[in-house]
Amino acid sequence: MSREFEMSLMGELQFFLGLQLKQGFEGTFVHQAKYTRDILRKFNMGDSKPMTTPMSTNTTLDADKDGEAVDQKEFRGMIGSLLYLTATRPDIQFVFCLCTRYQASPRTSHHQAVKRIFRYLKFTPELGLWYSSGSSLSLRGFSDADHAGCRIDRNSTSGTCQLLGTSLVSWSSHKFGRIPLLVDSTSAISVAKNPVLHSRTKHRRMMECTNKHGMMMDSARQIYARNLDVHERGKAIQLP
Repeated sequence: MSREFEMSLMGELQFFLGLQLKQGFEGTFVHQAKYTRDILRKFNMGDSKPMTTPMSTNTTLDADKDGEAVDQKEFRGMIGSLLYLTATRPDIQFVFCLCTRYQASPRTSHHQAVKRIFRYLKFTPELGLWYSSGSSLSLRGFSDADHAGCRIDRNSTSGTCQLLGTSLVSWSSHKFGRIPLLVDSTSAISVAKNPVLHSRTKHRRMMECTNKHGMMMDSARQIYARNLDVHERGKAIQLP
């Protein structure tokens, strides 16, 4: 390339678009410690109390329509700052995606959840990704989901990660748009037939389905009876 373009040797790459790199014989470490401290100062969280986790296991966010509204501009600014940080921080990916759902009408509960992420960053500013030079080339993938975890529509949110040897190369958190209804699920059908169990499960309430799709319980059973061939093939029916 030096024969075609004018180039100058500036030494080993250490900083690139907010990413900090530490290279050695054993591997490369990528982190955003400087950027993390910058956004902590920007939103006056530099002196906040550190937290060891990005979100409490008991936290369940919803629309919170009765909650006190907060400054939408500040809330979106905090979300936007965290977005770039997810390039090297898969540990905040899930809770970050959860908080982004409420940008249109943020409440105090949502703001507190985002501040909890910043307090966690205060505790782990130099956490990043390690890419070992001796890592194998075997590709492995892992996935999980919180079954019907959303309190608003009872959809599930998945989490995935892919590793090349011991190096994390890809990750994501995605909320499903619709829940598949399996016609061969005996337990799900039993729950649907028993109104007493509706309030004790995390499945969609049958009344929500009937209101949205204009179908009563008897009609649903008729549809099931007409689709026995689908039942035998083990295929799935999805409500639009």
